[in-house]
Amino acid sequence: MRLTTKGRFAVTAMLDLALRNGEGPVTLAGISDRQKISLSYLEQLFGRLRRHGLVESVRGPGGGYYIAKDLKDISTADIIRAVDEAVDATQCGGEGNCHDDRPCLTHDLWMGLNARIFDYLGSVNLAQLVAGHQQSGEVQILDKRSAKARGKAGAPVAA
Repeated sequence: MRLTTKGRFAVTAMLDLALRNGEGPVTLAGISDRQKISLSYLEQLFGRLRRHGLVESVRGPGGGYYIAKDLKDISTADIIRAVDEAVDATQCGGEGNCHDDRPCLTHDLWMGLNARIFDYLGSVNLAQLVAGHQQSGEVQILDKRSAKARGKAGAPVAA
């Protein structure tokens, strides 16, 4: 089973964009710098994302991209499908011709796994990813404060 960089980068770039939702258009150059994804690769991905109605673009100075729908209405499966990414655990691409033009013994197992993966990806939307990212950021801030309270060496501070 493989999810290629196309799908992973598309989800990462969309999350980066979603984290800046409401701040105006976001440039692909900014996403490229922050996420270390090639600008030309992002241009290809965002062309597909735009054609699928997930993002919209603004041209000219101050232009860039923004999310075209409510974050709750965009699942990770939508993003992966938009960039033509197939998540497939079968050897036959779901065709059922894996063993002498017939399904192999484990074909149904892998097809079931494919369905579960897409069910999961379909159940996780950008709003949830943003909330999870923001929550983990808050945890990191709290951890830093806790470390300061314990002292520089990390030893507990006497009460």
